[in-house]
Amino acid sequence: MATSKFVKAILDPKTNWFAAVHKKTIETRLRKYGLRYDDLYDPMESLDIKEALNRLPREIVDARNQRLLRAMDLSMKHEYLSPELQAQQTPFRSYLSDMLALVSG
Repeated sequence: MATSKFVKAILDPKTNWFAAVHKKTIETRLRKYGLRYDDLYDPMESLDIKEALNRLPREIVDARNQRLLRAMDLSMKHEYLSPELQAQQTPFRSYLSDMLALVSG
């Protein structure tokens, strides 16, 4: 149990400076392409992820697919979203984690 608390303390951005810097770096990179952290889950990797995506409303899955297509398009063009659009992005707004916990547990 102590190891679990120790590991959580190391990985928590609120208590660990390095974790906070890492989270900020991930956030910046996701904003450049207009992605959310949950978009990075691969449905081919796990049946739980695939099932969680199947249980989500169609609009959420369509928005996810649009974000992924836009990110691939920007990456192929070696471009980023405009600074105005980057400011509107919410990289850590979760839409899949709750459903994934429901499916896994």
